Order: sequence, then C-alpha cells, then structure tokens
Amino acid sequence: MSKKIKIGITGLPGAGKTHTLRKVVEMLEVEGIKVGGMITDGIIEDGKKVGFMVQDLLTKEEGVLARLDMQSEVKFLDYGVDMESLNNIGVAAILRSVDDAEVIVIDEVGKLEVESKHFIEAVKDALEADKPLLLTLHKKSRNPLLQDIRRRDDVRILEVTPINKNILPYKIIPLIKEELNNKPNRDAY
Repeated sequence: MSKKIKIGITGLPGAGKTHTLRKVVEMLEVEGIKVGGMITDGIIEDGKKVGFMVQDLLTKEEGVLARLDMQSEVKFLDYGVDMESLNNIGVAAILRSVDDAEVIVIDEVGKLEVESKHFIEAVKDALEADKPLLLTLHKKSRNPLLQDIRRRDDVRILEVTPINKNILPYKIIPLIKEELNNKPNRDAY
C-alpha cells in the first residue's frame, strides 16, 4: 500500500463533486504543481444535460463519454456510453498521470466508469502509486471497487454539499501540499 494520502470526494449527484475537484486542480496548477488524470463534466445544450465529456488533464485531449442520442451496447441511465473514449482518453490519462504527474486526479469512480475493466485496473494502479490522489466517488454505489476504496486506510473520504463545495478546496489543498512536501529522505535507506 502506498504512503501518500488519497482523498475521496463523495456527495449526492449535483452536490458539487466535480466543481470542488476543478477548483483544487486550478489552485494546484497556479502553484506550479503538475496535476494529471481524467476529469468528466456534463455536456449542456439548450439548458439541458445531454451527455458527459472526458478530458485528460495533462494533454487536454477530450472526447464524448456518454450522450442521450448515442447508440451503444453500454447504457448508463438513458445515456449511450462510448467505452472507447473512456479507455483511450480517461484510462490513458490515469496511467499517464501515474508516471508524469505530481498529483493524480480521477473524476469519477462511478457506475458508468466501472463498466470498463481497463478503468478499474488503472484506478488500482493509481491507488498504489506513491503520489497524492484525489478522486470523486459515487456516493451510493456498492460496486466492489468503490467498496475497496472506501475501506483503505490511506483514503480520506470528504463529503461535498452545496453548502461546503466552495470551502472544501481550501481544506484539501493543505493536505495535498503537506504530502508533496513530505518527500522521503533517500539517504535514510
């Protein structure tokens, strides 16, 4: 098991998990900290959510993860899911961040994403990396991966609400910065 802290942000849909995560990423990047991984966000058209996009934080590559009008064998609610985008952009972003970033971000470990075996393996790799990890977790899912994450000793779960979503990043940043500043002394070994 890795030594660096892992922070899981959970909350009800619409509570502000991705908003909180984006704010933390922005604050870290302003300080020159290299953040990698994947982030998802809603696709809004005419004021309605019609899908979700996925983005690689390091390369800025993005693609459509799911859409209402997408034909797919994999469905999430009423959305067709593009597993190729999840694997080619999201999974690749997680694996790239394990090697190339100072902080790893995974948004979101949820019902849609855990349909990919590649995603599950990438999340496990990120959890074992000796780097701070920030991930958003579906609040009610009983998926074995989510259950394993919640049981880990090195994962701290924080719940975001509409009330604390703007203040939570200011509680997360010091935790991550402390981990980054506590680099092991190689001469001690």
